[in-house]
Parts: sequence; structure tokens; C-alpha cells
Amino acid sequence: MTSFHDVERARREGVLFGIPLGDLGWFQSLLMGLATGFAAFFLTTFFAIMGLLFYSQATHHAVDFAWSYRRAGFPVGVFVMALALSYFGFQWVRRMRRRAHQRSDRAEHQTAH
Repeated sequence: MTSFHDVERARREGVLFGIPLGDLGWFQSLLMGLATGFAAFFLTTFFAIMGLLFYSQATHHAVDFAWSYRRAGFPVGVFVMALALSYFGFQWVRRMRRRAHQRSDRAEHQTAH
């Protein structure tokens, strides 16, 4: 059972579909951002190819399927990758700042006693 504290921690650290994004390291954040961009590229390209296929069958026009990569998949993939990398990078920086703040608080507490 989730408590109020768990929900607040999830909001503070960032959770997506149960994955604690605030706990990812630098390399893990990089991999997640790249994987998100590649997934968006392939998914958009698939739907663009399917759309061009149905258009070609319905209108009997010759269609250049390379359009799906150049005009649909690539721009969407780059855009999503940029968003994902900035989001994961922001989460990583927040985590590093929080840890540095916790260390400085602990050091101040130890020197005070």
C-alpha cells in the first residue's frame, strides 16, 4: 500500500510508469534518452509507411516510401530524443544537486556537534 510519503517522493524525484527516473545515473539517463528517441523514430516510421501504403492502394499513385523516413520518422525521432535527453538530464542534475545539499547538511551537522 502506498503512503502519502511515497507519493510525495515520487512527485519530487520523478516516476514514469513506476520507474524511478530520479535514481538513474548519468549513463542510464543517456541510454534511456537515446532509446526513447529510437523508439519514436521506428514507431513513427512504421505508421508513416502504413499510411503511405494505404494511400498508394487507395489512389493507385506511385509513392516514394523514403518520405516516411525523411519527413516523418527522422524529425519526430530527433525531437523526442531531444526532449527525452533534456528531461533525463534535468532529473540527473536535480539528483546531483540534492545529494550535494544533503552532504553539506550532514557535514554542517557533524561540525556543529
